Amino acid sequence: MSNGSSIFNASLIYATFRSATPIIYAALCAAVTQQADILNIGTEGIMLTGAFMAVAVSYLTGSWILGVLVAMVSGLVIAMIMAVGHIKYKSEICAIGMGVNLLALAITKFLLNSWLGKSGTFMDPAIAAIPHVHFAFLENIPLLSTIFNDWCITEWLVIFFVILIWFLFYKTRWGLHLRAVGQFPDAAQMAGINVKAMKYQAMAISGLLGGLAGAHLSLGYSQMFTENMTNNRGFMGVAAMFFGGAHPVYTAIGCLVFGFADSIGARLQAYGLPSEIVLLMPYVVTVIVLALSMISKKEAEKKRKSSLQTAH
Repeated sequence: MSNGSSIFNASLIYATFRSATPIIYAALCAAVTQQADILNIGTEGIMLTGAFMAVAVSYLTGSWILGVLVAMVSGLVIAMIMAVGHIKYKSEICAIGMGVNLLALAITKFLLNSWLGKSGTFMDPAIAAIPHVHFAFLENIPLLSTIFNDWCITEWLVIFFVILIWFLFYKTRWGLHLRAVGQFPDAAQMAGINVKAMKYQAMAISGLLGGLAGAHLSLGYSQMFTENMTNNRGFMGVAAMFFGGAHPVYTAIGCLVFGFADSIGARLQAYGLPSEIVLLMPYVVTVIVLALSMISKKEAEKKRKSSLQTAH
């Protein structure tokens, strides 16, 4: 009984959210482009580059703010390279995305060796981490203090971004135009919407979010850089985006499933669960989430066809 209570307790709520936060950022990165009918497989590479640049700049300048800003700019640059290749030169977006992911692996490893003089992992007390927020008034309420105290700034910020992107998608003219471009590009063009410009804007926002995702991972979630430290979180974000139908709130909920699986696995490892199974759990959940999203998509398509036949 004590084992169960030590696994399922109040701290699990924050542990779940903490593990899910990098994936939520990645999922929002993918959701923005998906609304414009662009599958951003390069989320993983954008995150990894952002993670490295955040640590390098934070270490060299002593400023986590500069680290985050440079990470976002690096994400923007990569996203715009992808955008030009796909939108202007009509290259297959999945091929470009996989190329970006491989490039990010290689270039971050190269810069880690040549620029910072390290191999594998770089950690140093000089790296300025993203600060955590402590609410003194919550100390008198142990439950709330356990759940909400000492969150990293970017963990609070991700909630703001989920709400903001939901608002932009569904409550603004820009969001209406973006969704029109993704679903009915020819009709959007005839209505006077610049389809290419909207797609470039979606890719730019995606790059900024992806860079922020990487910065959070290396300066907020941890305080170091490790080769391939994204560890497929970008792909998990894409899976969660499919699960949530590119809706920011539903997508974030899907990410929490990954965070919960990761947190439970880490706790079960303390009770003898083999580390191989713990490492496997997020990937099993990814497959399950993708399967469920595809099933739900097929069911929705069947209902849509059925309603059209009834109407005729």
